[in-house]
Amino acid sequence: MPNLKERINNDLKQAMRNKEAETVSVLRMLASAVKDREISMRKGEDVNLSDDQVLEVLSSEVKKRKDSIIAYERGGRADLAAKEKSEIKILEKYLPKQMSDEELDEAVREAIEACRASSPRDFGKIMGAVMPRVKGKADGNRVGEAVKRALSGLS
Repeated sequence: MPNLKERINNDLKQAMRNKEAETVSVLRMLASAVKDREISMRKGEDVNLSDDQVLEVLSSEVKKRKDSIIAYERGGRADLAAKEKSEIKILEKYLPKQMSDEELDEAVREAIEACRASSPRDFGKIMGAVMPRVKGKADGNRVGEAVKRALSGLS
């Protein structure tokens, strides 16, 4: 089974054959972002990103688009917001299945127990424990909200 980077490149080639302009554009941007990360990590020799590192790049690109959607909607540019939303749909094909709210709440509860958190002041500690476990499977904002809800019940 090809790794994530190979899968993206293969899908890019297929989209070019099928003349899917938007998919080609989004996947080219993603491949470029992955290449940029590889270049930034280089220290003399070539670097190949692991699937986890490619997922970080992918998550970052999705987050950029979500932030853009908010800005475009505030600015009354529904057309540009719709374009960003369609790009997110293309990118999400490469993300792992997202965690349900119940799964996320369970991961947060386990982290609270492991860190022995006792108040909302332990937010940073809990986030530090939860994020590596849910990387790529839950958006950081969702995780933050789940942690806040769980910690507010402790005080």
